[in-house]
Amino acid sequence: MNKIFFNAQQQLRNGWWVMVFIAILAVSRQLYKPTRDWLASLGASTMQLEPLALVFLLLVSWSCVLLRRQRLADLGLALNSRWWQQLLFGTAAGMAMMAVIALLMWSFSAATFGINPKFQAADLILGAYLLLLGAALEELLFRGFVFQRLIDGLGVWPTQLLFAAIFAAGHMENPGLEGSAKLVAMLDLALASLLLGLAYLKTRSLALPLGLHFGWNWAQGYLLGFQVSGHEHNGWLLPQLQAQPDWLTGGNFGAEASIFAVFVDCLALWLLWRWRGVAEASTSPELMPNATKTATLPG
Repeated sequence: MNKIFFNAQQQLRNGWWVMVFIAILAVSRQLYKPTRDWLASLGASTMQLEPLALVFLLLVSWSCVLLRRQRLADLGLALNSRWWQQLLFGTAAGMAMMAVIALLMWSFSAATFGINPKFQAADLILGAYLLLLGAALEELLFRGFVFQRLIDGLGVWPTQLLFAAIFAAGHMENPGLEGSAKLVAMLDLALASLLLGLAYLKTRSLALPLGLHFGWNWAQGYLLGFQVSGHEHNGWLLPQLQAQPDWLTGGNFGAEASIFAVFVDCLALWLLWRWRGVAEASTSPELMPNATKTATLPG
C-alpha cells in the first residue's frame, strides 16, 4: 500500500501531486468569482481585474511548491537576471518567428499589408499588458506544476505529446477555426506546445517559453494586425488576405493557422532541439543531441 503513494525515496508520487494541484485549483475556483465580484464592487475596472486569474493560479502553484518544500525558482520562476534575459530573448524570437511567417505570406501572395488608420500607439501598450497576462496564465497552466510533475513521472515525450493534444484541444472552440485552416491550426497549436515545452526543458525555466508565447501573439495581433487564435486586435498593420485557400492565409483564425506557421514552428523546434541548453537543464541525454557544445542562448 505504501508504494501506491510513495516512491523508493519515500516521496509522494508525482501522480498524487497532480491530484493535490487539481484539488487546490478546484477550491480556488470557488473563491475566484466572489473575489472578482467583491473587487468590482469596490470600483475595480475590467482592466484592473485582468491579472486576477493569473494571481489565483500563481497562489495555487505556490501552495503546491510550498507543500513540496521547494521555492518558486524550482517551478521556473527564479526572476533573476538570467530569467529576464531569457524572457527578453524569447520575446524577440517569438516576434521574429511571426515576422518570418508574415514575410512568407506576402511572398506567396497570401496577404498584403497596409498601415491601419485606426491604430493608436497606446494599443501596443494595452496589447502587451493583455497578451503578457494571457501568455503567463497559459504557460503556468500548461508548462507549470502539473507538466513538471508528469515529466518526472511519465517521462518527457509522453508528457509533451499529452500536453500538445490538450493545448490544441483547448483552442477548438475559438472563433475563426473553420474550413481548411482548422486542421492546420490544430497541427500548429500542437507544434507550438511542443516548442514551448522544449523551451522549458532546455532551460528548466518558464522565462523562455513565456517570452516565445508572448512575442508570437503580440507581433501577430498588435504589430501585424492578424487575429490571435481567432480574436480580433487593433494592430499597427492592416493585413488583407488574398484569394487563396485558408490553409495558406490562416483565414479568420490568424496567421498561426497558415501552413507557413507550421514550417516556422518546425524550423524553430529543430533549432531548439540542436541547442544544448543551460547547465541546469542538461540532465537528460535524450534532450542533448549536442552535449559537447556550449550554449549560445542568453542565460
